[in-house]
Amino acid sequence: MSESPARIDLAACEALMRGGSKSFFAASGLLPQRVRIPAIALYAFCRMADDAIDEGTEDPQALAKLQRRLDAIYAGVPGDAVEDRAMAMVAHRYHIPRALPDALLEGFAWDAAGRSYDTPGELHDYCARVAGSVGAMMAMMMGVQGRHALARACELGNAMQLTNIARDVGEDARRGRLYLPRQWLRDAGVDPDEWLQRPVFNEALAQVIGRLLLEADALYRRGSTGIAHLPRDCRSAILAAATIYADIGRVISDSGMDSINQRAVVSSPRKLTLLCLAKARAQLPQRCDTTAPLPAIGFLVDACEQAQALSAGARPARNFDERCEWLIDLFERLSAPGRPM
Repeated sequence: MSESPARIDLAACEALMRGGSKSFFAASGLLPQRVRIPAIALYAFCRMADDAIDEGTEDPQALAKLQRRLDAIYAGVPGDAVEDRAMAMVAHRYHIPRALPDALLEGFAWDAAGRSYDTPGELHDYCARVAGSVGAMMAMMMGVQGRHALARACELGNAMQLTNIARDVGEDARRGRLYLPRQWLRDAGVDPDEWLQRPVFNEALAQVIGRLLLEADALYRRGSTGIAHLPRDCRSAILAAATIYADIGRVISDSGMDSINQRAVVSSPRKLTLLCLAKARAQLPQRCDTTAPLPAIGFLVDACEQAQALSAGARPARNFDERCEWLIDLFERLSAPGRPM
């Protein structure tokens, strides 16, 4: 018997995640199916959008085309692309406010434009769009409630993106991109534009990368406290993802902060160890940090709260585009107790 279109599309989305973010894919295995499946769908859309803008740098309409696809998704009439159908289901079922994917696309557009960041605050604005927005969407899918818990989810996203930036300094520079705060580079005696012309590792650069990792660590500590507000069966996966990403920072530190000549990688055995530790730690009681949201992610938290307030008083939609119904049904069947993935 041939596979249904639903299973084929879901397999295509999962293949994208497996080939893209190995750390996220490893941690996602701990998520319950009712969350893992929409997480796969969300990742597929994010990956498609990133590639579309990155590869369409010569196309001034690349962002506008994606915005039109989002228009169709939020109107309940997605196009035929697997990622669009999947995102339509996620947006409809979990009341994802349009502001979140819009922020993500804006961050991708900043990448395509080669935007640089002078201050850490400006860098956090970027991280909020390309990563904090994803943290917010994941929180919505898990049913997270409360401003502080939503803020911590977004901050974990920012922390992970800071780790990515620290890891990819050399790779980005060779592509003509610089994400390190230029103010920090100048403080360390490095001219950002001159360094970008000849990206070499030195002690001054190590100081800046170390400073970025300290910023990420502070957000990991604060963001991780929000895990206590997640459903119990989701805590292990999110803590594992945060722990694995934070460990990339450890690898960078062990190499003397040299992410110019090498790319930090957490080994598979180490990931397995961290997954097991996260599973145990996730069961420990912890109080959510009630610090006000990082300024850069405030608009994401506001959008989530407004969407949740609206959905709480709304009756469930009775008519959703038929092209998405198969995916909703698939979620229900695969989430049934005892059903293998």
